Amino acid sequence: MFGMSFAEIMIIAVIAVLFLGPDKLPSTMVQIAKFFKSFKSSINDAKSSFEQEMKIQELKEETLEYKKKLDSAATSMRKTVSFDELEDIKKSTAGVTDTFKEIKESMSKVNEMKTDPLGIKKTITSDNTEKKSKNTQDKGEDV
Repeated sequence: MFGMSFAEIMIIAVIAVLFLGPDKLPSTMVQIAKFFKSFKSSINDAKSSFEQEMKIQELKEETLEYKKKLDSAATSMRKTVSFDELEDIKKSTAGVTDTFKEIKESMSKVNEMKTDPLGIKKTITSDNTEKKSKNTQDKGEDV
C-alpha cells in the first residue's frame, strides 16, 4: 500500500501506539479508515462523472455529425431552381412542343387520307365553292 513494505507499516503502527496510546488508537484507526473510504468514494465519483462527461461529449459529436449529414441531405433535396433555369428548361422543351404539334398535324392529315384516300371530298368541296363564287359573281353582273 502506497509503495511501503510490511516493515515500514509496522514501524508506523508502533509509533502510533506510542503517541496515541491504547485508548485512542482504535478510534483513530476507525477515523483513518473512514477517511480512506470517503477519499476512495470521492475519487470513484469524480471518475464516473468524468466518464459521463466524455460519453456526453461523444454523443454531442455524433449528434453534430448526424445533423451535418441531415442538413446536407436537406440542402440537396431542396435545390432551388432559379427563374433563369426555368427559362432554360422552357426553351429546351419548346422544340419538343413544336415537334408534337407537327406530329399532331401530320396525324390529322393521315386520318383524313384514311377516310378519303383520293382526296375526292376536297376536290368536290373546292369545286362547289368555286362554282358558288362564280355564280354569285355572275348574278352580281346581271343585276
